[in-house]
Amino acid sequence: MQHIAEYLACPHCGAALAPDGRTLRCAAGHSFDIARQGYVSLLPGDAHTGTGDTAAMVAARDAFLSAGHYAPIAEALADAAADALADGPAGGCVADLGAGTGHYLAAVLDRVPDRPGAALDISKYAVRRAARAHPGIGAVVCDAWRTLPLRDGSAALVVNVFAPRNGPEIRRVLRPGGTLLVVSPTARHLRELVGPLGLLSVDEEKERRIAEKLGPYLVPGERREVRWTLALARAGVEAVVAMGPSAWHTDPERLAARLAELPDPVEVTAAVTVAAYHRP
Repeated sequence: MQHIAEYLACPHCGAALAPDGRTLRCAAGHSFDIARQGYVSLLPGDAHTGTGDTAAMVAARDAFLSAGHYAPIAEALADAAADALADGPAGGCVADLGAGTGHYLAAVLDRVPDRPGAALDISKYAVRRAARAHPGIGAVVCDAWRTLPLRDGSAALVVNVFAPRNGPEIRRVLRPGGTLLVVSPTARHLRELVGPLGLLSVDEEKERRIAEKLGPYLVPGERREVRWTLALARAGVEAVVAMGPSAWHTDPERLAARLAELPDPVEVTAAVTVAAYHRP
């Protein structure tokens, strides 16, 4: 946590935070204890965490990602991050907005070890894992839709993988010349599971809607599609359903019955877009 303290801001007054033992403090006297698991909560007092991933969702995501199923995403993101930082501003951290377990941020920091990483997520279960994902990560509980607990211009790069995007706040925390990398699913993503299992589908217009919402704040740049085929055993299918938004909308008994009708393993298309947006 010490290595990202200089980039953090008090969620109450916006002042800089400084480490004081196992506590972060601002000049106004607000203090935040660093948990024994290595993360800090910078949620304001009126925050609601009901939208955060549950312990079961985080465990499913950790199992699925650790099995290497989404390794092409991590590789493509790390490549794009290295390119962006090579041409980007000096100094600044890498902030992962909606970091989950820290899996993708760890892959980026392996490529750019001179940059500290801030893993930001509203789920304390996710942040606990993110704090252990890489020695360069400092993990913070916060709400992506509120004022982010980062100082103005503190990040050279923001990454965002299957997570909410707060355009004005991302622009504020990015340094001039900094980059946002957005990883989003295409309509082909997991299409072999969507119908048979009754999962949430991806809007065909998702990319356009993302670009429109970010357009007032950032300039669109390079983009690439990453597509590959997964051979998922039953446990892998269960994990990919349990770790995503469909977990909130799926009846367990009905899902189990539908899972039993699928071949084991089942071939599934994975398809995402990695898109860059720049702060001029």
